[in-house]
Amino acid sequence: MKGKVLVIDDEKPIAEILKYNLENEGFSVLVAYDGEEALRLAFLEKPDIILLDIMLPRIDGFSVCKQIRQKLDVPIIMLTARESEIDKIMGLELGADDYVTKPFSVRELIARIKATLRRVKMQKKTPEIIICGELVLDLGKMELKKGQRHIELTYREFNLMAFLMKNAGYVFSREKLLEEVWGYDYIGDVRTVDVTVRRLREKIEDDPGNPYYLCTKRGAGYYLRRP
Repeated sequence: MKGKVLVIDDEKPIAEILKYNLENEGFSVLVAYDGEEALRLAFLEKPDIILLDIMLPRIDGFSVCKQIRQKLDVPIIMLTARESEIDKIMGLELGADDYVTKPFSVRELIARIKATLRRVKMQKKTPEIIICGELVLDLGKMELKKGQRHIELTYREFNLMAFLMKNAGYVFSREKLLEEVWGYDYIGDVRTVDVTVRRLREKIEDDPGNPYYLCTKRGAGYYLRRP
């Protein structure tokens, strides 16, 4: 079995197509058609990855994402027919790792699921501690601490932080970060990087508006300051 996927979508034909194709690929698949059932299955079954629609009955997808993210470190890919930029940014702000707009290619979606799970698996296989000033990143446990304070990160925030800490002092463009952290096959916008950087600053900086660690090189990109 390649992993457990929780599909959350109130459109049963789409959910059934995803379930059928994912099971053919060797995944174990759970399906929820509303927000309440989604939360129950997520906390009970602890899936390896979640596909989450925004427009759900009972509890909407944004609220589901927020509640799952507060308790689980599982990668979340949002599936939605809503194409507006504000919806995408809101989903990322709440902790989603990826965003796919309907209609989508099932083959492409499965490729992105596999790529995400491969990165999670490789992250867990290579325990390593990286220290930058007060920041201590444990790659094996996927944990970040600042001094004695434990900082909760989403899967994508952790990967971005790990990449920047491994390469502290080097400046990377948003395009390069998108390629290295999100993957060469990621189709999202470079503004995804800006959103994730802003979330990280709010979590690790004493003054997010005047960051010490996660800095911007004007006209070039982002870098992590080497203390």
